[in-house]
Amino acid sequence: MPADPPSASPARLSWFNSAPPGELIAALRPVCAAPDWAGALVSGRPYPSPAALLAASDAATAALDATGIDQALAAHPPIGRPAPGDATSAREQRGMAGAPPALAAEVRELNEAYRRRFGQVFLICATGLTAGQLRDALRTRLGNSPDTERATVRTELAAIHRLRLTRLLAGPTDPADSAASPDPAASADPTHLPAAATTVSTHILDTAAGRPAPGIAVDLSVPGPGPGTWTAHATAVTDADGRCTGLPPLPAHTTAARLRFAVTGPFFPEISTTFAVTPGEHHHVPLLLSPFGYSVYRGS
Repeated sequence: MPADPPSASPARLSWFNSAPPGELIAALRPVCAAPDWAGALVSGRPYPSPAALLAASDAATAALDATGIDQALAAHPPIGRPAPGDATSAREQRGMAGAPPALAAEVRELNEAYRRRFGQVFLICATGLTAGQLRDALRTRLGNSPDTERATVRTELAAIHRLRLTRLLAGPTDPADSAASPDPAASADPTHLPAAATTVSTHILDTAAGRPAPGIAVDLSVPGPGPGTWTAHATAVTDADGRCTGLPPLPAHTTAARLRFAVTGPFFPEISTTFAVTPGEHHHVPLLLSPFGYSVYRGS
């Protein structure tokens, strides 16, 4: 489970633990539209840390029944077509902004093909993904069985909930604290992110098998506190497409990060890569893996 998101405000967690149930449920609705999910988080208070809250979110997502999954999905627009005024989805799907017309049209066609096959909207944790990556994910998941796709959707929902909760905990404690959110309704919007948020995602491809590598544990660390030391920041597991896209933002002023991949194999039981980060930018660092070699690079 990810460590406490360093961007979380202690006062914001205190607000989460003490807010009236109705106020908190209203704030959680943009995170997940399933009432059972929000009810579970409200009834589980107080949370000693952001990490405990994120773990409770994972458990609540895993416990959603078919109706709850459908309720959650109903609030998500198709990729590339966020509803007017839906700042949350627009921010998460910004990889589609400026996509070439032909690529945008292909995504729309794949969205419709997905809906015809599975009877629901295509859901993916789109933060940090390009239009091409979103198209490729659509193509891949169209080949899933209904049971596999349902499990994939639940995994993607959990990642989205984590990311949105992290943003909620980074938001203002009170509407008066933010000139950009002068009214109570705006203060409940969990899409707020600090302007200089620095983020990391990864994608593991098994080049020997010619497919993504799901189920691989990935640790993200940041420097400190002493010279040459590293502090755990987050832990995740690659989804059915081999991706980790819901990692929490890095601490402010971080200039380096380390990804450690718990791969299995006779030659590389573990792979670690350290890279420089630029504050305020997203860093997509894929891993191309083969039995006796690997490469990492900065993607887009």
